[in-house]
Amino acid sequence: MATDELASKLHRRLKVEEDGVEPQALGNGAALEHESENGESAPSAGPELSAKLQRRNDLNQGVGEQQQPSLRVFNPYTEYKEFSRKQIKSMESMFKQYDAGKDGFIDLMELKLMMEKLEAPQTHLGLKNMIKEVDEDLDCKLNFREFLLIFRKATTGELQENSGLHALATLSGIDVSTEGVKGAKTFFEAKVQAITESNRFEEEIKAEQEEKKKQAEEKKQRKAAFKELQSAFKP
Repeated sequence: MATDELASKLHRRLKVEEDGVEPQALGNGAALEHESENGESAPSAGPELSAKLQRRNDLNQGVGEQQQPSLRVFNPYTEYKEFSRKQIKSMESMFKQYDAGKDGFIDLMELKLMMEKLEAPQTHLGLKNMIKEVDEDLDCKLNFREFLLIFRKATTGELQENSGLHALATLSGIDVSTEGVKGAKTFFEAKVQAITESNRFEEEIKAEQEEKKKQAEEKKQRKAAFKELQSAFKP
């Protein structure tokens, strides 16, 4: 029957995968795919085979389901609400400056260069420990989310004063004490005041837009003045 033939094929595939035997090496086992020469049918699927096939199917489905959540997009402005847009943009600018490979990560060698530029050089082990402390995905390098985590830990007092990460946050030139959190207490207060935080971001966006409009208008006026001055010198 067709069902028995399919079961036989699946049984043979399981045999190959479990024993590591190539199909050509199975010899007479190839008869599992078809009826034998004397007309007898291949053995039917038993309970053990059915259980294996079910487990394999469940595993395959599970892998597909697990891959979907990884597509979540990181938004620094919503995840790091304790920082202003201006502060996050400053951190992003610093991150991009030292991301020499332009791959969205700061690896060990790039971090080494960063610390040397900040005049706080670290040993190889020290650099590895710096990454390890905020390396949430365990890929041995820093993405932008983990880079922001350094400043969060600094503002909440979670970094040791003699650590490399503390030196990075202190020497970065990014001031997070004025507009951002000033310590653990104000950090948790900021979390409670989520609504006011969203209002603050809206005001910051409006201010940025107004600044851009102002700059565009000034540029337009300078251009018009230059044309007027240029026309005055024409015969």
